Amino acid sequence: MQTYPPIAPLENSPDPQTLGENSNSVAPIEITYYTDPLCSWSWAVEPQWRRLRYEFGDRLVYRYSMGGLLRDWQQFTDPLNHISRPIQMGPVWIQVRHLTGMPIDEKIWVKNPPTSSYPACIAVKAASQQGPGVAESYLRRLREAVMLEGRNIAQREVLLELGAELNPELGFDGDRFARDLDHPDSVEAFRQDLKEMRYCGIARFPSIMLRPSSGRSLLMMGYRPYSVLRDAIAQIAPDLEPERSVTDAIAYLTHWETITVPELAVALNLNIEAATILLDEAVHRGQLEKAGFLYRKTGGRA
Repeated sequence: MQTYPPIAPLENSPDPQTLGENSNSVAPIEITYYTDPLCSWSWAVEPQWRRLRYEFGDRLVYRYSMGGLLRDWQQFTDPLNHISRPIQMGPVWIQVRHLTGMPIDEKIWVKNPPTSSYPACIAVKAASQQGPGVAESYLRRLREAVMLEGRNIAQREVLLELGAELNPELGFDGDRFARDLDHPDSVEAFRQDLKEMRYCGIARFPSIMLRPSSGRSLLMMGYRPYSVLRDAIAQIAPDLEPERSVTDAIAYLTHWETITVPELAVALNLNIEAATILLDEAVHRGQLEKAGFLYRKTGGRA
């Protein structure tokens, strides 16, 4: 049976300054999500994280803080999982796939292992210069690229390519992104994320800080099923209700642009087989396209 670390109540909410410019004191709950583009457990929790944001909408205000999971292999060690070399990361990704059902391709750790997650973290901060929507879409694209497509997100050329692959409707400026990727402000923004992580005692990814408008905050570290996320919100904001529920697979996919089978399964409370059938039937009807493990609307991103 999968076990989870306890939810930690914090007597004092973190310094509001650490929550960043996107915080909104009117929102019942502010969330800081500590993550890393190279974190397989953060990828595994995407089904729950997406459903939570979809259902609560503007009633949740959230921001991302990049964790810097892998500075370099000379200084990285994970005694718990016996990892000190790239090839040893593969079995962990296999375990994540087995325990959570999220598709993930571990072969990158043999064929073309990333040397660091710092470039990708800085790239997310560079994308955020063009708005939180751009940053969120770029972070998702990073995850898809490394977890499903075997693309090395430690390489600058890959980081630039992924920006060019974002939905044109976002208005992403590739030239600006290339400049911001090297700009000291992006590096400093990432440095501030690392500082915040140390201040809040973040020891693993993903970690989610739930901060109500008053009262104690809650810190959840590690992978969580959706019911635990909902219970945590109910604990600190009992009167907060979702704006909507997930009722239509195509509408849900359209909202996110791309989706995996487990993401739909979690959203609609289906098993993997039923979710697969639903999506594949939509492909046969010409409503969706399938590329690898990802489904998207017909005519979507190539």
